[in-house]
Amino acid sequence: MSPKESSRASRFPAIEKKYGEPMTHWFKVMAKMKGETYPVQMAHLQENHGFSRDHANALVMYSRGSTSSKRFATPSEFFSEINATQARTIKAVFAVIKAKHPALELVIAWNQPMLRQKKSYILGASVTKGYILLNPFSKEVIKTFGPEMEELRVLKHTFAIPNDWEVDKKLIEGIARARLAELK
Repeated sequence: MSPKESSRASRFPAIEKKYGEPMTHWFKVMAKMKGETYPVQMAHLQENHGFSRDHANALVMYSRGSTSSKRFATPSEFFSEINATQARTIKAVFAVIKAKHPALELVIAWNQPMLRQKKSYILGASVTKGYILLNPFSKEVIKTFGPEMEELRVLKHTFAIPNDWEVDKKLIEGIARARLAELK
């Protein structure tokens, strides 16, 4: 779901068109499955009615009372909902980048804080209980800086940092500079 259109109901016209039934029909299907778990409801729609994952998720979540996928309107809301140590670390990472690139904008997209330049993302962050994931939106940047991140957990699109990571300014500045260079 794009960050611009987070309303689950925005998927309803496509659902009606693709699966040939009005939403009243699909709401009745969901009403019959009211006590089931999310995975069971998802599987039912996908396996028995041919729903895509996106359409099934929109209907299941809407029927569970979640009318929007947007959880946070601002970065401040995001930071207030996560572990304080993680919030401090992410803010410190972003501060290092913003010090060198003050024109970058801190936004919420896909329910995560991200630095962006115009419409392109430079670095995003997400959290789990045990660590923070940083995403420079570039496999090439990850590959380039992989040797400098040998003490971190490096994945295909992201790298994990400890919740209380002492920010490696040189690394973070280099990653941001490389990502911005890609966008020129």
